[in-house]
Amino acid sequence: MSGIGWWGVPLAIFSGAIRVSTPFLFVSLGECITERSGRINLGLEGILVMGAMTGYAVSYASSNPWLGVLAAGVVGLAFGLLHGVLCSLPRVNDIAVGIALMLFGTGLAFYLGKPFIQPQAPLLPGLPIGDWSDSSQLRAALVINPLFLIGIVLTILLALAFRATRIGLIVRIVGDSAEAARAMGYSVNLVRILCTGVGGFCAGVGGSFLSLYYPGSWSEGLSSGQGLIAVALVIFARWNPVNCFWAALLFGGAGALGPALQSVGITSGYYLFNATPYVLTLAIMIATSSRSRALAGAPGELSIQK
Repeated sequence: MSGIGWWGVPLAIFSGAIRVSTPFLFVSLGECITERSGRINLGLEGILVMGAMTGYAVSYASSNPWLGVLAAGVVGLAFGLLHGVLCSLPRVNDIAVGIALMLFGTGLAFYLGKPFIQPQAPLLPGLPIGDWSDSSQLRAALVINPLFLIGIVLTILLALAFRATRIGLIVRIVGDSAEAARAMGYSVNLVRILCTGVGGFCAGVGGSFLSLYYPGSWSEGLSSGQGLIAVALVIFARWNPVNCFWAALLFGGAGALGPALQSVGITSGYYLFNATPYVLTLAIMIATSSRSRALAGAPGELSIQK
């Protein structure tokens, strides 16, 4: 962005926010579905990493990155269903199962993904929306991945589903009062298992974005804790899909701040700026930890309420 001066900083933050926010968006939307049913999944980090590895491996084997995205979602679905089934057993804690699956998913991904660290798999294409400009930097910045647009559509559909559909109402009832749901004839365990599975599918798709678009490779340090940050993001968004979208953009912009400043020659403190998303996560958790507002809007059956 050095060719267009300081104007490149907000442009780079905008472009970077879209790229960096996409996995946050998918994982947070998936976790929003899970938590609205009254269950929390801390295994998202493992699902994200496993999705990234699976997507990259399938794309490399099939030469079709969209098959990689689908495969990543299916693996995420399997992990989510496993989490849901285990948590439906008597005297099983959601938090403990989530941590166990996080460790299992990351370890399995590192083991199975070793052959795919070096090979280059076909990556997802970008949609150029800056072809009207003569500036190569501007055209490069205004490239949007289709998964981001799919995430916007998913956000709208989820918001409408929770607000105005029978399925959304069932999920909300199960998440707010298991006894009321049982009295109405709904299977609490089945609803939560399905919601956790769908949430895992979304997280797996988010992981495929990391390996198939940005940064666009497979390595063991790919996720950098984004799955765990997404759990805090859902709390910050007050379990609202639309708020998840804006929160993901906020975190994405924070993650893009360091590279944006580096693009105009500011390299001092570069790694400090790269820590902005983690500092923001800590600040948000502290700001929302008061008794009066910490869990405002939380589903009544969510395990962090008990």
